[in-house]
Amino acid sequence: MGKVILGSLRATPRSGYEIKQLVDGSTRFFWAASYGQIYPELARLGVQGLVERESAPTGGRRRTVHSLTEAGRRALHDWLVSPEPLTMEVRDEGLLKVFFADTLASDEALAVVRAKRAHHEAVVARLEAVEPYAAAERAGGQAFPPLTLEYGLGLNRWIVAWCADVEERLSAGLPERQPRQERADVPSTR
Repeated sequence: MGKVILGSLRATPRSGYEIKQLVDGSTRFFWAASYGQIYPELARLGVQGLVERESAPTGGRRRTVHSLTEAGRRALHDWLVSPEPLTMEVRDEGLLKVFFADTLASDEALAVVRAKRAHHEAVVARLEAVEPYAAAERAGGQAFPPLTLEYGLGLNRWIVAWCADVEERLSAGLPERQPRQERADVPSTR
């Protein structure tokens, strides 16, 4: 979460709520974030000298905004250019259900794939709704958030197409499948 916060503060100071809003419309599509950790993480980054906070008036109320310190900017830069291997962890419950769907009847397996397709169609719609904001970011000189949006759209559109292909194959009358443990054509992993 610390990297998300440092990156969220790269261009402008933000309140914890504004960081949450930014994450909701951007990085949460590819980096899991626990919103309950925003304020504790801001406090931890403050103790480390990476962010500072100040009280700023907003209308009739005061709010606390956080900004990167010079050490925070260096930490963000150092992380961005570090040669450490990039990690990618995919946790896709829909795909996990598809993986184990051979234990289901064909109509049930088809329903699992259809549910996954519907989920990714909804993600595509949410990402398409963000495109005008991405265009504004691009016009404002920020090229990389719109590029990650293109990645998300491409990935989710591919998943929708893959699901449609699997649905078509399942609907074409593939024979009723037996549970995995009874199938002779599936090698044991034991």
